[in-house]
Amino acid sequence: MAFKKILDYRMDNALRGRMGENAYHKALLQQEEISEDNYATIKYLAEFAVRPMFRTPVHKTPADHGMTTWEDIYFPSSDGTPLEGWYIPSVKGKSDQLIIINHPMPMSRSGFTGHFGEPFSSVDSLEIDFVAHMKHLSEAGYNILAYDLRNHGNSSAANGGICGIGRYEWRDVVGAQHYVKNHPKLRTMNVGLYNRCTGGNAAYEAMYRHPELFEDIKCFFGPLTVSMTALMTSFAGLMGLDQYMALMDYEQLKLGGFTNGEMHPQNYAKAVKVPYFMAQVLEDDWTDNPKDAQDIFDHISSEDKELFWIENTNRRFDGYNYFGLYPEKMIAFFDRYMK
Repeated sequence: MAFKKILDYRMDNALRGRMGENAYHKALLQQEEISEDNYATIKYLAEFAVRPMFRTPVHKTPADHGMTTWEDIYFPSSDGTPLEGWYIPSVKGKSDQLIIINHPMPMSRSGFTGHFGEPFSSVDSLEIDFVAHMKHLSEAGYNILAYDLRNHGNSSAANGGICGIGRYEWRDVVGAQHYVKNHPKLRTMNVGLYNRCTGGNAAYEAMYRHPELFEDIKCFFGPLTVSMTALMTSFAGLMGLDQYMALMDYEQLKLGGFTNGEMHPQNYAKAVKVPYFMAQVLEDDWTDNPKDAQDIFDHISSEDKELFWIENTNRRFDGYNYFGLYPEKMIAFFDRYMK
């Protein structure tokens, strides 16, 4: 008798399990009622949520801001993904203070190139200069380790190019910790974290999964962390499509990504117990602030924590540039806990 295999696995069983029964059936109903044009927009937003649309180049080096002594570094994530970055010693001379820095999606360690035009300007036309932040920290006596997350900058591709807004990238934060702890010079230094947005979400989960690696961290400077439900609902709302969020989750899972709820930093923020500074754009058009930021902040376990509102703009990317232009609070925070 010939062997006959019956395939009884169905894709909808997997999606139902991830989304939950009610959300899954709601997504199917939305799929039936939505127009073809609006469905194309939802699919576009789902793609944006789970996969960087492009790689932002590392468009500046430390030398562009007068930090002429620096070196390229390379180390693996905890799952072996090769990561690239810089080690920049303080321009003030010998220092035992180290700040580890990462970045948001879809940026690189140097920032963002919206001023280059398309495809970058389809997100925002601003240049974001993270190297300017590094200059301020270097001049304040800090050594810097800055690196590109997986699927960003010059670091390697992984996970099919999917960005988990922390759900995969926590492994990169762990890799950076291992690199520092095993380095003959860096392991003796006081260490602080400067992790923004996706990088901040990733650090929350890294601390949740491997608290033993972060016991000696002095402090955590964490601007612009965000829940993807707030972000993607705002994006959909700007297009008049925020009633289709269940369908967006459905499409994100079909692409191999996560639902927006699965990417919430609130799920892991309780693991942050060191002194913590959060900065957020109060009237950010891309979120529902102050609600979302306050909720994330309230989930942070640290007894010593501060939430600073960036005002007089509704542009999220202005928040990323803020401490490059006005470094006083950033420097004061690190000085307080690291010196």
